Amino acid sequence: MTATFARRTLVTAITGATAAALAMGSLSAQAAQTINLGHTLSDSSHYSVGADAFKETLERLSDGEFEVAEHPSGALGGERAMIEGLQIGTVDVVITSTGPLGNFVPGTYVLDLPFLFKDYDQARCVLDGEVGQDLLDQMSEHDLVGLAWSENGFRHMTNSKRPVTSPGDAEGLKVRTMENKVHMEAFEQMGVHPTPMAFPEVFTALQQGTVDGQENPITVIVATKFWEVQDHLSLTGHVYSPAVVLGSPILLDGLSEEERGWFEQAAQASADATREEVSRLESEGVELLREKGMTVETEIDKAPFQEAVKPAYQIYTDQYGSEMLDRVRASDC
Repeated sequence: MTATFARRTLVTAITGATAAALAMGSLSAQAAQTINLGHTLSDSSHYSVGADAFKETLERLSDGEFEVAEHPSGALGGERAMIEGLQIGTVDVVITSTGPLGNFVPGTYVLDLPFLFKDYDQARCVLDGEVGQDLLDQMSEHDLVGLAWSENGFRHMTNSKRPVTSPGDAEGLKVRTMENKVHMEAFEQMGVHPTPMAFPEVFTALQQGTVDGQENPITVIVATKFWEVQDHLSLTGHVYSPAVVLGSPILLDGLSEEERGWFEQAAQASADATREEVSRLESEGVELLREKGMTVETEIDKAPFQEAVKPAYQIYTDQYGSEMLDRVRASDC
């Protein structure tokens, strides 16, 4: 064998091995499956904190088999549209409020009843227990996968007209609500004109005066910079607003048991990170809103509000029965 021939043989072997390695790397890269995760809040919100935790956990557990692409700020549509996307497989994972969820899973309407929970500890305890798991399980009956309960926080009212410390102060205001009939009924009982609309439309509607106010947790009020279009905040705490991490059955039903477990762990990591961020913003957000120029009403007599919204409970039980409500009230939390 000549030296030249030997060199050519060696170069050919090295080149072949390199090409094979590159091909294997290319195949490995192609094997990563992109998971599209959507939510309606900004990329600096508590939802985005949860999305980051989901991404880090899933990509780590799967060793890169799955890659998560976050789509914030309603890039994939409003909450209702994204939930519909889960059902048909055009969206993989969604972090959403429960506002529109009752339209798909009626059992979750119980969580929207006003003044149902007295504080965060009670709400989290119920959702992390048997009642919460049963509600997650119900979602499979409606072409959804309930992965974990996350959080928005207790909802408060804002408006551009006047301070609100009693139901009488709120009477006549046009207030954007979620597309949720329990919420809407509660506000009607207070003399408010509820105006449901998808969340991505709210800021512009407030800016243009289409509605006078809205109601959301401090986390959302801060993340959306509602201080730019609202003057008054009333800490009514009228509804505890959970969030939920939902998956598409079209994706998840095709996974192995191990792979599905990764998604469940990622969803729980998301929920834990989001709750931690909610707790932080609850303690710091009100002061920030004051600094941004909002007047904040902290002395709210909740008894008149509670009395005003009692008919919402009757409407709920007339339509859905009292079993789930009774279970929430009887929970050892």
